Amino acid sequence: VQTTLKFTYREKYPDETPLYEVVSQENLEDNDVTDIIKLLEQQAEENLGMVMIFTLVSAVQEKLNEIVDQIKTRREEEKKQKELEAEEEEKQRFHGTPVTIENFLNWKAKFDAELLEIKRKKMKEEEQAGKNKLSGKQLFEMDHNLDTSDIQFLEE
Repeated sequence: VQTTLKFTYREKYPDETPLYEVVSQENLEDNDVTDIIKLLEQQAEENLGMVMIFTLVSAVQEKLNEIVDQIKTRREEEKKQKELEAEEEEKQRFHGTPVTIENFLNWKAKFDAELLEIKRKKMKEEEQAGKNKLSGKQLFEMDHNLDTSDIQFLEE
């Protein structure tokens, strides 16, 4: 922040307050400029009868330092607030449906149905592709008579 002050001495200075105005300012809001002018008025009234320009400038410098501190504090608070919001958003993204027995059983039924459908499609594709050959395990699982067929073959 920056401000340029212009002081004009009157004939009866220091028994009379000097004229002052804010010529230019940077990064100050209107209410900050108003506060600076009020501060100048107050300090000028308190220092009547004494040389006061240095006192007035010092008071304005302190006020500008306070404004800078307020801006820093506000920015830090905004940054913390954004971080908290981002953290909450992140929590919401990873927060899902709580698992209960009913939810799990419903999901399991749907999952099993999907797996069965995938197996059926795969079997149909294999049949269409001419891959009707079953593995030995699949043959034994389908026809339990094969369990004893080798023993009968060896006995003969």
